Amino acid sequence: MTEPEFTATGVRIDRWPRSLTRAGEVRIEDGRLSLLTSYGSEIDSAPLGTVRAGRPWFAKPDEAVATVNGTRYRISGSGRLLDVLKRATTKPAPRP
Repeated sequence: MTEPEFTATGVRIDRWPRSLTRAGEVRIEDGRLSLLTSYGSEIDSAPLGTVRAGRPWFAKPDEAVATVNGTRYRISGSGRLLDVLKRATTKPAPRP
């Protein structure tokens, strides 16, 4: 099993207007973004190339909005998530 490129635990994941977990996990591993509950169950996941992420003007510094498989999630408490996503999605593809 490979080490995840990025893991943030203890994050709040909301799907408007409802909270899905207050102590979830965001993981980037093998080119996929996964949103997990505090029990480790998968909420949603998608290849990094299909994920859109940003920070609305009204969001707090540790909040991000990610669109995964057409569903918008608000992720709080994951300070570096946007930086990591930008780096991961702009990496050149590995050569065969």
